[in-house]
Amino acid sequence: ASFISNTLTFLTSSLVGSITDQHGRRLALIIASFLTCLGPFALVLIQMYPLSINPNWYYVSSSTTGLVSWISIALSALSDSMPKQWRSTMFGLLLSGFSLGFALSPVLALGFSHYGVSILSFSLLFFGGVVYSILFLPETLSKEAIVAARRVRAEQDEEERISRRERGSDGLYANSYVQILVSGVMRPFKELSILNRNAFFRLLSSLAFFSGMSISADQTLLIYYVENRLGFTDADVAQMFGIIGLLGLVVQGFFLKIFTDFMGERLVIVGAFICGIITNILYAFAPSKALILVAVTISSFGAMSFPTISAVKANNVEECEQGRIQGALYALSSLASAVGP
Repeated sequence: ASFISNTLTFLTSSLVGSITDQHGRRLALIIASFLTCLGPFALVLIQMYPLSINPNWYYVSSSTTGLVSWISIALSALSDSMPKQWRSTMFGLLLSGFSLGFALSPVLALGFSHYGVSILSFSLLFFGGVVYSILFLPETLSKEAIVAARRVRAEQDEEERISRRERGSDGLYANSYVQILVSGVMRPFKELSILNRNAFFRLLSSLAFFSGMSISADQTLLIYYVENRLGFTDADVAQMFGIIGLLGLVVQGFFLKIFTDFMGERLVIVGAFICGIITNILYAFAPSKALILVAVTISSFGAMSFPTISAVKANNVEECEQGRIQGALYALSSLASAVGP
């Protein structure tokens, strides 16, 4: 399910981001919040009616979250609302919220039954996500930015038509249905081309991809690794993820802004990659549980790379391209997450 979801995100995230540039973020965020509820809802139903519902429905419903990526749209909404100097910090806080939720999940598993955890997860996502978004979430994109994005899109479509005529390939698209089909299939990849805009963007995209591969592999395999190699118990795992979540909140919400102001974004990215290298060396050779917890602590500083790269890219595109750039960058991260483990 995770692989399929990440693949769908890779194919759709940049396209959805571009669409939100032209039509606003609010509706897309509500749809994305609704899709995140489907997996926990299916899990509740499976446990209520174990003989009637095929467990594969859980994997199918969980995979649909990749159709509309909540996180990339949320990053775009923050770009709309935040001044440039605060974007990396706000992006970090958003991502650290995920880390905190990830950290609390083992604690909930210790205190609730599987069925209770499933109901709690669904309730939090539905009422804290869908209902809250419908009632209180404002539109972050200004009318001026929407008009600018639509104008840019119209200009790009016209340039494409002119280019086809110059190449003499209009005959291939004489059938309007064929033209719509070809355009629809190719558009996600055209939206992704923003990552190839210049050498600077290509470098940042490469950094984001390799960072995503490493972090995804760590998140996926770390539990099995420490349980098999060092005998971690459920309580040890809960403590480890508690450290990850709390430090993630502190590092992203407090230290990231200080480091960015003092060192600049370039050195923050370099430092984050160095922390990532140290973390994985410690994972490989740690002889004890204590050293794993030291590695986990250092990994919290390594996680500064993605929000900083996202902020740098957001600061180097037009305001009417925030959805497209965040969607494309998260699509690349999803590809890394799919192949990393």
